[in-house]
Amino acid sequence: MAERSTAAVDVADNSGDKPLAAKADKATADGTVEPQETADTTAGEDAQDEESEKKPTEPAAAPDLHSGHKLARRYRLEECVTRLDGFSSWRAVDEKLRRAVGVHLLPADHARARAVLAAARSSALLGDPRFVQVLDAVEENDLVYVVHEWLPDATEITALLASGPLEAHDAYQLVSQVSQAMAAAHREGLSHLRLTPSAVLRTSSGQYRIRGLAVNAALRGITSDTPQRTDTEAIGALLYAALTQRWPYETDAYGLSGLPKGVGLIPPDQVRAGVNRGLSEIAMRALANDGATASRQEPPCTTPDELAKAVAAMPRIRPPEPAYTPPPEYQRTNYQQGTYGRPATGARVAPAQPVAAPPPPLQGRTGKVLKWSVSALLIAALGLGSWQLADRLLDRDKGSSDTGTNQTNNGNNNGTGEQKTLQPLPVKDAAEYSPDGKPQHPADVGNTYDGDSSTYWRTYSFKDGPQLAPFKQGVGIVYDLGSAKDVSAASIGLRYSGNETAISLYAAGSLSSSASLTSMKKITSTTTEGTTARFKAAKPVNTRYVLVWITAMPDSPRDQYSDAGYKQAITDVKFSG
Repeated sequence: MAERSTAAVDVADNSGDKPLAAKADKATADGTVEPQETADTTAGEDAQDEESEKKPTEPAAAPDLHSGHKLARRYRLEECVTRLDGFSSWRAVDEKLRRAVGVHLLPADHARARAVLAAARSSALLGDPRFVQVLDAVEENDLVYVVHEWLPDATEITALLASGPLEAHDAYQLVSQVSQAMAAAHREGLSHLRLTPSAVLRTSSGQYRIRGLAVNAALRGITSDTPQRTDTEAIGALLYAALTQRWPYETDAYGLSGLPKGVGLIPPDQVRAGVNRGLSEIAMRALANDGATASRQEPPCTTPDELAKAVAAMPRIRPPEPAYTPPPEYQRTNYQQGTYGRPATGARVAPAQPVAAPPPPLQGRTGKVLKWSVSALLIAALGLGSWQLADRLLDRDKGSSDTGTNQTNNGNNNGTGEQKTLQPLPVKDAAEYSPDGKPQHPADVGNTYDGDSSTYWRTYSFKDGPQLAPFKQGVGIVYDLGSAKDVSAASIGLRYSGNETAISLYAAGSLSSSASLTSMKKITSTTTEGTTARFKAAKPVNTRYVLVWITAMPDSPRDQYSDAGYKQAITDVKFSG
């Protein structure tokens, strides 16, 4: 079984620590349930215990399913991530769209089933790409299940902090992106209430994405009378942990050590040397929001929107300059390095012979005559060589203009001037590649290699362009050549012309969209303003699967199938090698 991706939905954390204002029974990663805290636990937790708690009823048993089970004849369960508190979470495969997804499962008669369905449907309506998207929420056959995105190239903050605190620029991006995303969610009436280090992911492009909006809290029955304050304090705890690699409470949690007992909340720049002062104060303003303030007596931040504005007001933190690595010192070598030419162990080594001194330079009139003669010969040789080279170049240019063709020598034909003929590589199968879980028209990919240029696969119309990033990294199709072939060239027919279409070819590992673009080898790329994109690789690449990846599209008018905007369509795809 392959290692489980960190993009699984956060349903079992590494600790039962309760730093947030919202209270509910929590489950640890081993499946045990921790009791609710009481008001007399410690004096420092009185502020967190002011909110009322309702003891949940005994939950229904988690559905007893197994790998290979299908939901709605579409979602095939692959691996159980967590099974506790009456619900289970799975890594699954959407067989219809050929992509990995995550699934929450719980019985329809579970006490929280209705709340989970309502939370999932509300979260799906937000449609903010900064959150892991809910794809489906269904009650069927005495089961309630929620389907969400699966991000194979993303890493939990918990895993990032295992190797040490984040750089100041990374911590700045974390608090900036998360606070802005949560402010947007609260404006739509949604809260998280379970914003832990395992609920925030960093993708390979450096973007932070939040998973479990409203759903994670609903699965555990977590509620709060002050949801904005709860999420703001959670963001402050994330920033504190990112700066210090310590959890800002006395108990250990999420693989992080807590603060020393009895000393209270210490500013991050007093816990670890070298912490950015501005970020340290932001963390304290988000955490100490029960009347306490940061070291400069700035007002506390009680909502994600206030926190986002405070982060925007501080000086921008730039990424660190790449460290310069000096080249290694030159080491004198000779043919006797290694074992070659060295005497065997125990053999007698002859003493080194003295090196004779070089003869003195020629002196007198004879020496001067010889020097001038050698100089004249060298000048004559250089002149003759230059003339012959220029004459040869002129003859070559003349021959090229007469024939009108350029002949190139293949590296394997021993200079005979014969050019290797490329053979067409037929396409056996294809599938749309949509790593973000938002395909274009997957049912039409077969039109791109059916030999009919009147049929095509098209994208949706985008309002911004021609570059799709940062709203979408690209769109494309993976083609199966049947077996590993040497791909040297390609020709792609396009429906729309204009400025500009940018396409790259990658050697993929399969037809699945679960593989990240960074794991693929780039073959070649090109841009065009016409309706044909031609590719010529620097050297053949041996692969079975070829990804055609479009990252820029021209602005095209409205037609019978789509509105005006930045869009493109592929009519024919041909590979050769």
